[in-house]
Amino acid sequence: MSTPHLEIHPTKDATAAAVSTALAARIREAQQARGVAHIVLTGGSMGGASLQGLRRPDAGPVDWSRVHLWWGDERFVPAGHADRNETEAREALLDELDLDPSTVHAMPASDGPDGDDLAAAARRYAEELAAHAGDGRVVPAFDVLMLGVGPDAHIASLFPHHPAQRVTDAPTVAVEDSPKPPPLRISLTYPTINAARHVWFMVAGSEKADAVHAALSAGADSWDTPASGAHGTEETVWWLDEAAAARVPAAG
Repeated sequence: MSTPHLEIHPTKDATAAAVSTALAARIREAQQARGVAHIVLTGGSMGGASLQGLRRPDAGPVDWSRVHLWWGDERFVPAGHADRNETEAREALLDELDLDPSTVHAMPASDGPDGDDLAAAARRYAEELAAHAGDGRVVPAFDVLMLGVGPDAHIASLFPHHPAQRVTDAPTVAVEDSPKPPPLRISLTYPTINAARHVWFMVAGSEKADAVHAALSAGADSWDTPASGAHGTEETVWWLDEAAAARVPAAG
């Protein structure tokens, strides 16, 4: 488990641009070391902005033919629905790239092969993770796993005091009764998230300052503050704008 490192930038736009540049660099490093890169995308405004930033020439080149794209969570609504994180990612960048569909691992939609069976859809995604894990693993060792953080400090679709947090014996969880609509979701679980080499939190806005403070405070409990329970095996980075970083706990 790595110690959190803070990257603070003046504005949301500057933070997103820094994430884009760093992500392109991490993808190149992973491809050089292992041939392919496995990246977990997130939704929200920072997720979309970071993908849009990869269009900039100064972000550096990316060989997308050797990138596998995954998602940390998804709203269980029909394919193409505006609420889906996949839809946002496609509009931000993916639809402009010549991607091999076999490398884009979207979570199942409610009109997918499992229909409205949320539990079956979650299991299907777990099976896809296992199929690309290698070396007897159940999930890939993701090169970068990106997470947004809600004002309540939730990550992916793991919410404070929600039973989905307690699932540790499966790579994915079917989330019912989400406190944030829509109520049905699929999420990666803590063991899957914490299998990533690099976990990046991307947070902007003064409304997130309390959540950042809670997650980074000594003794934080993930049951109350889910963001405190996620860590990369090699690196954990909090990418923050100054507004979100306003209440970062003092070192020591």
